[in-house]
Amino acid sequence: MQTVIIEPFKIIGISIQTTNENDQAPKDIAALWGRFMEENTLTKIPNKIENDIYSLYTAYEGDHTQPYTTILGCRVNKLDEIPIGMIGRSFDGGKYYKTSTKGDLMQGLIVKQWEKIFEMDLNRSYVADFEIYGEKAQNPSAAEVDIYVGIKD
Repeated sequence: MQTVIIEPFKIIGISIQTTNENDQAPKDIAALWGRFMEENTLTKIPNKIENDIYSLYTAYEGDHTQPYTTILGCRVNKLDEIPIGMIGRSFDGGKYYKTSTKGDLMQGLIVKQWEKIFEMDLNRSYVADFEIYGEKAQNPSAAEVDIYVGIKD
């Protein structure tokens, strides 16, 4: 667990609005991942900086108990070409709490880590939080995923 500064970045991907109420988010986000893979979205994102997949949470209507938008996509160097059916967003960056988790993605690894984060006394900004699925997350049964939670200065 550490505090890091994230530089501003842009992302293009597919999105869904969801909520953590009634365990809805895990279902919606799993469906979004299914769509991302089925539609081969990774290959359709223009101007990618890298192939790491970002699962980004933004447009919070309050705190983590309120509706928010999840975007699955990649960092890009510009937003001038956004394919139909995708969205592009720019984020200012800022101060983030970084944590990593390791294990089986199919056994609720990420949901369990977020449950721990929800219990922490963090001064969250609720602007953008995200996970990065890079090279270390390629094996779903032994994945390592970094999670970044936006915090106030």
